[in-house]
Amino acid sequence: MENFLLLIVCMLLGIGLRITGIVGENGPMTINAVIIHMSLPALAILYAHELPLGVALILPAAMAWIVFGLGYLLFFHVLKGMKGMDRKTQVCLALTAGLGNTSFVGLPMIETFFGPEYLGVGMLCDTAGTFMALSIPGIILAAGVSGEKISGAALARKVLLFPPLLSIVLGFALQPVAYPPWLVSILERMGGTLSPLALLSVGLTLRFGAIRGHARELLVGLGYKIVLAPLIIFILYIYVLDATDLVAKVTVFESAMAPMITGGIIAMTYGARPSLAASMLGVGIPLSFLTLPLWYMLLMAV
Repeated sequence: MENFLLLIVCMLLGIGLRITGIVGENGPMTINAVIIHMSLPALAILYAHELPLGVALILPAAMAWIVFGLGYLLFFHVLKGMKGMDRKTQVCLALTAGLGNTSFVGLPMIETFFGPEYLGVGMLCDTAGTFMALSIPGIILAAGVSGEKISGAALARKVLLFPPLLSIVLGFALQPVAYPPWLVSILERMGGTLSPLALLSVGLTLRFGAIRGHARELLVGLGYKIVLAPLIIFILYIYVLDATDLVAKVTVFESAMAPMITGGIIAMTYGARPSLAASMLGVGIPLSFLTLPLWYMLLMAV
């Protein structure tokens, strides 16, 4: 309960700092940079070191690709004839509803509901899944509606040099080596900054004023992201694949996360319905605080 209250307090603090103007528009970018270059790598090196290598790790990595792929089919093919569903709207929903907040919100939520020992599973969902899906097909889609061209070499560098991805590879590579207690302590303290910083960043990013006028798109996007997509993953992983261990349950839990902040930022940057992208984040993240405990109870009941 204390961890959950910490998340709410930090998000409200971020909202307050933004409204009062104490932290400027570049505040979230600075905090996100600290998270990406310090908090996430520290946790990756720490918890990837303890994750057993095996086929079970395929499920966390595959989840985000399944959700993104199904979202692409839904927004670009099934709903393409819906009034107002133009190319930019399709890309915006693919980048927000098709990608989950598996790090900034997902990792603190995993720590709160499942414990810190399962943060490594969340790292896999995020680095090998969500981030990869954003960095390759996501960036290509965004660039397509902006007219910008990105070379294959630039995409490869963006993916391969992502600090949390490098760190999780390092953590796996160091599994034969026992970490000394002082190193574990340092990594735990550095990684412990993730939850408060991440939710502070979320609070600084939220824009509630942009919600008006997007009711239908929000219903479609959030209906997919926090209800339909996790339901599909739940059925696929738990019943079809018969994966009922906690790794699979944490993965399903990650699939129910709110829209991805970075995906929303990319949509705004490339001109893919910026106001809708901000609304997806502004409604989706607080709403997920209500729906995620329900998903947790459902997962613990099977």
